[in-house]
Amino acid sequence: MISIKTKPSYKVYFASDQHFGAPTSEASLPREKKFVKWLDQIKQDAEAIFLLGDLFDFWFEYKKVVPKGFVRVLGKLAEIRDLGIPIYFFVGNHDLWMNDYFQKELNIPVYHKPQEFLINNKIFLIGHGDGLGPGDKGYKRMKKVFTFPPFKWLFRWLHPDLGVRLGQYMSVKNKMISGDEDATFLGEENEWLVQYCKRKLKQKQYDFFVFGHRHLPLEISLSEKSKYINLGDWITYFTYGVFDNTFSLESFND
Repeated sequence: MISIKTKPSYKVYFASDQHFGAPTSEASLPREKKFVKWLDQIKQDAEAIFLLGDLFDFWFEYKKVVPKGFVRVLGKLAEIRDLGIPIYFFVGNHDLWMNDYFQKELNIPVYHKPQEFLINNKIFLIGHGDGLGPGDKGYKRMKKVFTFPPFKWLFRWLHPDLGVRLGQYMSVKNKMISGDEDATFLGEENEWLVQYCKRKLKQKQYDFFVFGHRHLPLEISLSEKSKYINLGDWITYFTYGVFDNTFSLESFND
């Protein structure tokens, strides 16, 4: 378990589901610029930054090629890391084909499953959130196909001009691949990530569960000492999480 202790007046920040590149690079550019402004603002007092997946609407790493674009965001992340601020990245269902590019180029660790963190003596379980909990069996089957090593090997043999274009098209158009849920609260008993968190609490005490994927800002108390947080997105809500011994959801308006 990674332990983080914040300095006085410093904070830990969380954001998820930017989906840069969708529906087109031109249409997502204003959102990318807005996100960079947010990063510029929080770097002043950030002890650490967590990015919980779907930063890009499609991402695939060939051995020597990555998708074109996103230089503003990548450059800003590199700048923040060079300042010594830790950044932790969790892959989502849109960038699940991420390998070691972030680690080698930006010195940002990449996680493919939820991870435990100890932040100011509070236990967090953090991840993107796709494929967890009961239900969603169609997506879970599809994810197994996409993460199956022979399938990835075959896709890599497509020329990047074809492979990236095909991936971007499928990511935007196909809901089963994109995981584009309706951003409507289903009720606590029907929110599958809530059910997942409650099951985890039977095994171990967590103070905070922090996820993305739902595109809906949510704060739900699971018990007197445990809370489930969903970070929303940077498409409609522009919300992010802040931990400074207490956890809050805030909205960025530049």
